Amino acid sequence: MKWKKFRIKTKTEAEDMIISSLYDIGLEGAQIEDHVPLTTLEKEQMFVDILPDMQEDDGIAYLSFFVEETEDGELLMNGEVTAQEDILKAVEEELDSLRTFMDIGEGSIEIDETEDIDWINNWKQYFKQFYVDDILIIPSWEKVKKEDEGRMIIHIDPGTAFGTGMHETTQLCIRQLKKYVTKDTELLDVGTGSGILSIAALKMGAKHAVGTDLDTCAVPAVEENKEANDIPEAAFDMMIGNIIDDKEVQDTVGYEKYDIVVANILADVLVPLTPVIIHQMKKGGIYITSGIIDNKEETVVNAVKAAGLEVLEVTYQGEWVSVTARKN
Repeated sequence: MKWKKFRIKTKTEAEDMIISSLYDIGLEGAQIEDHVPLTTLEKEQMFVDILPDMQEDDGIAYLSFFVEETEDGELLMNGEVTAQEDILKAVEEELDSLRTFMDIGEGSIEIDETEDIDWINNWKQYFKQFYVDDILIIPSWEKVKKEDEGRMIIHIDPGTAFGTGMHETTQLCIRQLKKYVTKDTELLDVGTGSGILSIAALKMGAKHAVGTDLDTCAVPAVEENKEANDIPEAAFDMMIGNIIDDKEVQDTVGYEKYDIVVANILADVLVPLTPVIIHQMKKGGIYITSGIIDNKEETVVNAVKAAGLEVLEVTYQGEWVSVTARKN
């Protein structure tokens, strides 16, 4: 499928108004490009992997709208054939109207034709099967090779919202889980995302897992990956909410209940999480953390010690760190 892309140069403060105005004329699904700093909530929701390097905010924004183009070169908007000139004219009229009461900046419009892209599935080309020691992690759409049939195999479809497990932080957690998971393990997975760590622990023999996440997309992602790995429904429960400050989530998760808590999240989230999560852990429970860039190691280690936990091990992969501790 091909698309015509209408790209508008504007100001960040005009983004919402332009999107709303163009939505009214039938242009939907804006792609936003700007350098606005992430909010505290957005940082909290980016539980896994690395925060993006952001350029300094210059106040400039680009809004791109996509209109389907047929094989005959006709444009379809709201299911009706529309001429490019008519779309351009309508956009220009909306921008001119907005200019009468707000500064929209340059307001220039570029028109490009995109490649024929499957927008939903194109990301899959970047996720290939890989190994974490003797464990094979493979996309749900790939077949297992004969030589791998004797391995522990985890089928993961991260979807468009979560990491694939290829990141060093996830691999660090999996290696630590291998050391501590037993057949009696009750696991709590904070920032569960695709569910890869809980599924890995259950495949290792853990009795039960509970996952928490802020992103509602985690619910269908976990369900799909449970099914792909033949995880019984009752073995892995999932809930949405912030366990750091939501008493209802804390109560539902339960207290002094977990043999292992794993948290592959950012150091800035681990610091407030740690003094809270110790109440969910059994005495002797293991706390496995990652998502820690190397210059944040001391910060997390100090937070773990301040919460009364004993640091058992600090492991490294690339520029990333995992801190494993115990509640005595």
